[in-house]
Amino acid sequence: MDSEGTYDGRATRAGHVPRPAAPAQAPPKPRHAPTAAPGSGYGAGQGFADWLRTPRSQAGPGIWAFGYVPRAEKEPEAGSDRSLISGFVISALACVLVWSLMRNSYLPYWTVPLKLFTPDDWWAPFTGAPVKGTGGEVAEPVYQLLFDTALLYGFGRLGAWPTVWRRLVVARGRLVQAGATAVLCLITLWLVAQLALPVRLAVYPFLPLAAGDPTGNTATMARADTVVTVMIVLAFLWPALRRPADKIAAAALGGPPAGSRPVEPGSPADPAEWPELRDAGLGDVARRLGGEVLGGRMNDVDYARIRRAWESVRADPARLPAFADAVRDQGAAACVHPSGDRDLPVRAARHDLLARQVLLGTVEDGERNPYARRGTGLALGPDVLGTSLLAVGPSGSGKTARLVRPVVESLALQALAGQAAVVAVGAAGSRLGPDEAYDIVVRVGDPESVHDLDLYGGTGDCDEAAALLAEALVADVPGADVRRAATALAQLLGPFRAAHGRFPAVPELRELLDGVPGAVTSLRQALEGAGQQAMLRELDARERQYGAHGDPGPALADRIALLDRPAFAGFFDTTGRARPFSLRTLEHPVRVRVDLPERGHAEASRMLARLLLAQFNASVAARADRSLFAFLALDDASHTLTPETVRGLQRLRSVNAGVLLALRSLDDVPEALRTPLLGAVGCRMAFSGVTTWDGQRFADAWGTEWVETRDVTHRTVFADQPLTRAIHAFRKMVTGKAVTTDAVTVRQVERERWSASELAHAVPPGCAVLSLTSVRGERAAPLLLRLAGTG
Repeated sequence: MDSEGTYDGRATRAGHVPRPAAPAQAPPKPRHAPTAAPGSGYGAGQGFADWLRTPRSQAGPGIWAFGYVPRAEKEPEAGSDRSLISGFVISALACVLVWSLMRNSYLPYWTVPLKLFTPDDWWAPFTGAPVKGTGGEVAEPVYQLLFDTALLYGFGRLGAWPTVWRRLVVARGRLVQAGATAVLCLITLWLVAQLALPVRLAVYPFLPLAAGDPTGNTATMARADTVVTVMIVLAFLWPALRRPADKIAAAALGGPPAGSRPVEPGSPADPAEWPELRDAGLGDVARRLGGEVLGGRMNDVDYARIRRAWESVRADPARLPAFADAVRDQGAAACVHPSGDRDLPVRAARHDLLARQVLLGTVEDGERNPYARRGTGLALGPDVLGTSLLAVGPSGSGKTARLVRPVVESLALQALAGQAAVVAVGAAGSRLGPDEAYDIVVRVGDPESVHDLDLYGGTGDCDEAAALLAEALVADVPGADVRRAATALAQLLGPFRAAHGRFPAVPELRELLDGVPGAVTSLRQALEGAGQQAMLRELDARERQYGAHGDPGPALADRIALLDRPAFAGFFDTTGRARPFSLRTLEHPVRVRVDLPERGHAEASRMLARLLLAQFNASVAARADRSLFAFLALDDASHTLTPETVRGLQRLRSVNAGVLLALRSLDDVPEALRTPLLGAVGCRMAFSGVTTWDGQRFADAWGTEWVETRDVTHRTVFADQPLTRAIHAFRKMVTGKAVTTDAVTVRQVERERWSASELAHAVPPGCAVLSLTSVRGERAAPLLLRLAGTG
């Protein structure tokens, strides 16, 4: 299938897509079945089909869509249990009192509506009793039942009986609910048997009774009584078995909600049967894939990958025959990733590849969060990561384990499905996943590394390569002019490439920057031999700058010397002998991890991180095909941000890309860039333990909101009457407090969503405060989040 290397096998277009980090060999034995991937949220076989059929609701940014059931926007006003019980008792007693007065004719006018709308000959002239053989025998009990029903409804609303039932009965378990229902059922049956509730009287007139047959009539009435009893018992089974609280628990993260409506198996919309393929006339292909799903041979990655391949077929119908043949021959293994992998070796988080989300944790059920989001799952996907995410928290707060790794793992799974390309950058030893989970692992400074790093980002433009390299080398040097440094580098890179057909290696570039006579003379002779007059003028301009005031050459040479160390011997090769990784490959679904030598070469590691961030911004903007979501995760972004890269972050959402920046403190960012950085990213995350000055930056970024406050003023009551003063004195002696009255003032005030002090001291361990913005502009206010796996 012609898919430009996106879905082809390992041997397709060799060299066009970067090869795996390990040498080619037989793949290791899988640790688990493809349909039982840890963190996938489903089991094998039919469990995967049920997972597919579970509804997913896109209700807002960051909401875990799997089985989500929306909650009310505002919290319902709920009184205390004591007030509910007292209201129920008083309303029930009042209902019994009114009903008793009605039944004993102490309310003479309650039958007036009945007699106004029925014929007069149905009623006796003086007593008002129904006349036998007329419709009054039916109308009176029916009217009494309607009146009793209205009485129960009115007093039930007045005493909040449904709320009492839910909070005091249903909430205490099914056993209490069944017992209370049984008691109410017995009371109702007793009232019906005593004819206090005229249900039987309303039924008897409709029975086929025969005149002169009292025995048969008695038997018929007895059967009717039995039917009435059975109907009443059946009517009470519904409140005995119904559990309204299950809808509240529907937002639990453990599985599909009880109140959701999954797609019925075998229905036209059943995703396990691939209806889109069947509608396109590929019935045999749909049956093959449906058999793979129901047979337990397909996992979530396979499903997402084949759906992605089908989307490419719809965009280019010429690929249809190759797609159909691949599915018929290989089933769930069709259109496999170039690495041949169909899943990751291990998963550390819960993922939903249909919604392209990873679950980070649960929104805390507290007053700090909006009622509609309390207790719901919070997830990240390309829709919010496309606005980039800044995470700040001290060491040990969970940035790597609870944020960076789950996000990178999610995008690695999407890369296997042909939907994303991900680059994870961290210090050597960072727990960003095993080597087997990546196609390319670059271990800078490790002689055993299979892959190298392209210092020039894979570009052939000398000016672009010089600008990116200058951004990495001297952007953090006080007083350095990045533009002059880029010009100086371009005056050397251009001539060297013209003379040798490649960019200089690190030792060669260092010699040229230092102005070593032998290196400059050799380059000049090569240019003269090639007749490169324009490049000779560039080299002459660089030579004139040697030793001049303000020459950026010495500063560049000092910085490039950090990479010209014995530990990096053999790295950053430009002669073609190595296998360099370039960010220009982000047009393909690659999974890359770059390990930096943070322990022994901290400054060089920061410089390389700056280089990768600058190259990423340039590469994703230059992609011809932006259908893949490109993502860069920096596990430690300290001292990597420059004015140019911060400006580049704002442009990423328009090119289907994003960045995750993890910092221990905003102090690791130049002071002039802290506010622009918070404004450039759409998602901001403050972990537990941030400092108050970092918290102040977040508080300013999150702004204020209008809240309702209640001010209570206590005023001492001074009595004038002797008896009242005596009562107040006795009350003060008993309670120890003076008699007061409360004056309540309710007003709207503007307050910070989260203050600096609250962020520093009120965020519990294992929690974080996160605000989100989607690429469509939807926003989620800062939410207090309990990170997954922290209790």
